[in-house]
Amino acid sequence: MLQDPKRYTVTAALPYTNGPIHIGHLAGVYVPGDIYSRYLRLQGRDVAFICGSDEHGVAISMKAKKEGITPQQVIDKYHAIIKQSFTDFGISFDNYSRTSAKVHHDTASEFFKKLYDAGQFIEEVTEQLYDEKADQFLADRFVIGTCPKCGNEEAYGDQCERCGSSLNATDLINPKSTITGTTPILRSTKHWFLPLDQYDTFLREWILEGHKSDWKPNVFGQVKSWLDDGLKPRAVTRDLDWGIPVPVEGAEGKVLYVWFDAPIGYISSTKEWAAREGKDWEPYWKSEDTKLVHFIGKDNIVFHCIIFPAMLKAEGSYIMPDNVPANEFLNLEGNKLSTSKNWAVWLHEYLLDFPGQQDVLRYALTSNAPETKDNDFTWKDFQARNNNELVAIFGNFINRVVVLTNKYYEGVVPQPNDFSDVDEATLTEMRAYPAVIASSIERYRFREALVELMNLARLGNKYLADEEPWKVIKDNPERVKTQMYVALQIAAALAVLSEPFLPFTAAKLKGMLKMDEAPEAVSVLGIVDETLSFNDARDSQRKLGWNDITIKTNLIPANHQIGQAELLFAKIEDEEIIKQVEKLEATKLANKADNKVVEPQKNLITYEDFSKMDIRTGTIIEASKMPKANKLLVLKVDTGIDVRTIVSGIAESFTPEEIVGKRVTVLVNLAPRNLRGVESQGMILMTQQPDGKLVFINPDTDGVDNGEVIS
Repeated sequence: MLQDPKRYTVTAALPYTNGPIHIGHLAGVYVPGDIYSRYLRLQGRDVAFICGSDEHGVAISMKAKKEGITPQQVIDKYHAIIKQSFTDFGISFDNYSRTSAKVHHDTASEFFKKLYDAGQFIEEVTEQLYDEKADQFLADRFVIGTCPKCGNEEAYGDQCERCGSSLNATDLINPKSTITGTTPILRSTKHWFLPLDQYDTFLREWILEGHKSDWKPNVFGQVKSWLDDGLKPRAVTRDLDWGIPVPVEGAEGKVLYVWFDAPIGYISSTKEWAAREGKDWEPYWKSEDTKLVHFIGKDNIVFHCIIFPAMLKAEGSYIMPDNVPANEFLNLEGNKLSTSKNWAVWLHEYLLDFPGQQDVLRYALTSNAPETKDNDFTWKDFQARNNNELVAIFGNFINRVVVLTNKYYEGVVPQPNDFSDVDEATLTEMRAYPAVIASSIERYRFREALVELMNLARLGNKYLADEEPWKVIKDNPERVKTQMYVALQIAAALAVLSEPFLPFTAAKLKGMLKMDEAPEAVSVLGIVDETLSFNDARDSQRKLGWNDITIKTNLIPANHQIGQAELLFAKIEDEEIIKQVEKLEATKLANKADNKVVEPQKNLITYEDFSKMDIRTGTIIEASKMPKANKLLVLKVDTGIDVRTIVSGIAESFTPEEIVGKRVTVLVNLAPRNLRGVESQGMILMTQQPDGKLVFINPDTDGVDNGEVIS
């Protein structure tokens, strides 16, 4: 771990521009990366928070084919949506670029060419899957099949999303083309490979010996497993018509593999930022005084911890990542998030449905972050965290402080009198929180850090509840001045320390307290000047920083005018949550309908064949469960011509009690069949709805007796 770096390069995984951003992306990558970067800035650190749209690769081509548009139209559409969503949500990238930019094409091509000229690649002719019907090679996600490691029948040609294994398309069992659905053939093609096995010793020393103690167990464990499994050469080119052309002779029709191209996007985005800001980009990637941190999801661990570092090592002039704090996956209402199935909470839709409530989602996702295991987002939990924590704890404390300050002192911060032991203890505890929260953030435990922030709000609530200034004001108004002064210091501390987690709330609270108009809190512990006025300190004014909370005694000084109270958070009503749940239920039903397999028409029969069937109306008069059988019910059915026993596989859909008296349609001349020792003398005709529910085909009950023939 790099100690006391001069600068930080913080990257967030480049999102594919084949769809909008959803809460899984936010919880796994972008909110944690933003918290970390905002915290570093409050510490006065030199930070470059870098990201951009990943606009190459198979995912883009697949989306274009599906929507019947060009890849360029796909990337332009989703790049605009993603970039605007990040801006509206308050993700504070220093630069958000795109891999279709010229600076990226040039950077990626130069990177490849340097390795190529240095003989760092292996050139091989290999057998690759080829779709004869589509007349193209099947790279990555253009092929699907059974994972050879876990048996998942829906593994992709580059990765199995069930077990996390990185794959080649030729590894799949029973592969199928996602373009035409046909079984591909093998055909020879030439590609360039990065010989990862040659970097085994370097990677083992760098990761297994150098980062065992400071990398997250899930990251370290997955990388170790990959290394123990044996590294193999990895292709860096693909047979595709969309991407960065391979910049060497004899490579026509080939592009850089997206996982060679994409991480170089961090470098090109940094170049773009530096050029705009008049900075030199190289120290942010090539200086040993720089700390490089990648925020990614767990499905990208291998690429950021093995493949990209091997690329950087091969190039020779770049620093290695100091940490790669990857999160696990976030599920939604008990099911895996899925872009293709529309099972997601999309960021741009959330911002429309909950205007001005960005921080509520940031809070809910951080509180429930999948830092060590997969977690589940539910709308009920989202509502509870807002109403029971943000509103009831944080918002309640701030509201009481500001309302009472305006009520007692017309919004002017009172001059405190002597501090009691309780006051001193409370202020001492308040001053400890920056270090406590910082410790959690610097270990990438953002959920833990947020708990500590809320504990500071709880400290303020407890202080007011115990001191009861609304009662003391009657008998000891001088004491209340000190009480409110102490409470206002906690409010000011919250305004600073909440910024990484709740930036919109922090800005609103600072506005309420008029902190940008307040003087610098220049009184240092042990050198206190409580007579400092606003005008006296105007020339030394600056914004409070993270560490000021620890060393300053008057974060918001006496005689400073604050504003009127505003609600920081609004209660979320049941109706808003019901609306979101119903939207998901509609999605679930639509997916079932889309995925419903309609049985193909059976072989033609003649009228004489049909006329042999004797279908009649009947009534179920008795029903019981078949012993030791989960699916079977034993029915007694009045068919009009007799009462007969029929065994029906409907026990998982109906209880015996609810179907007694049910009018049914019966095939009465079906040959008897012995089922678990019971002779079944017919068949109840039923159908299945799109949601999987079985439904009786009921005859019209008006004037229809049992035994009527249906023809």
